Amino acid sequence: MKIVIIGSGGRLGAALARALTGKFDVTGFNHDALDIGNIGEIHACLDRLKFDVLINAAGLTDVDLCEKEPDRAFRINTEAPQVLARVCRDKNARLIHFSTDYVFDGEKREPYTEDDVAKPISIYGASKRAGEESVLGVQDRHLIVRVSWVFGPDRPSFIDGVIRRAMETEEIEAVADKFSLPTYTMDIAEMLPRLFDSNVPGGILHFCNSGECSWQSYAQHALDCCHKFGVNVKAKTVAPVKMENMKNFVARRPVYSVLSTEKYKKLAGGAPRPWRDAVADYIKSHYSKT
Repeated sequence: MKIVIIGSGGRLGAALARALTGKFDVTGFNHDALDIGNIGEIHACLDRLKFDVLINAAGLTDVDLCEKEPDRAFRINTEAPQVLARVCRDKNARLIHFSTDYVFDGEKREPYTEDDVAKPISIYGASKRAGEESVLGVQDRHLIVRVSWVFGPDRPSFIDGVIRRAMETEEIEAVADKFSLPTYTMDIAEMLPRLFDSNVPGGILHFCNSGECSWQSYAQHALDCCHKFGVNVKAKTVAPVKMENMKNFVARRPVYSVLSTEKYKKLAGGAPRPWRDAVADYIKSHYSKT
């Protein structure tokens, strides 16, 4: 099976490329090789290739930057996925496009299912939702995978920022009244080949590690793991802060955007592993020297 990965230099794309290479015939395009913000480059790079599955792990994911540059956000997160979807349709290939929990407004207060109505409250969320609609509007065999709080070894994320600050100071704080779920790139990479099967229906699928947490509890668990595995950090506790006090935020964030993985559990025959286990695995593997 021939697989193309767009965004193979990013946090998710790099993990996918590493995990799938050797198991499949993989061709990766990082940002230097293919900037999907330049629509013409898409055809120049892909029209000549033959492939069975195209994975789009690229996008403009800086939530506040999207608010400042909406045209760029919609070009990358909406227009480009539609072009990719058309290329895949013409090649009789499946597109697997990654989206986000930020398509929801956060008002539900219980895990969002794939059937819940998307009501984004930011340019980022709106551009990603429009991208979902543009992909599925081209062909219903294409697949949207929504993930949340993605972390992994290839690019720093929230958890790495927490650990870095904890190495420098004893004073750490994080938002305590915003809830979602971390998603480990290595777990996404392990799960994804199940979706290559043409018998798996297209549409929308949620995938994240199991459970529920705030940024504060996520950060606190990371520190607890650091101490457990001998990572040299100064901080021991994470102080709570309210989201309303985050004056540096430009875009609105959903307060509650936990994704339900019930649909995935039925597909795979089991739930993704708990987020605490995934975080512990990451810290032990990539920070601990023992």
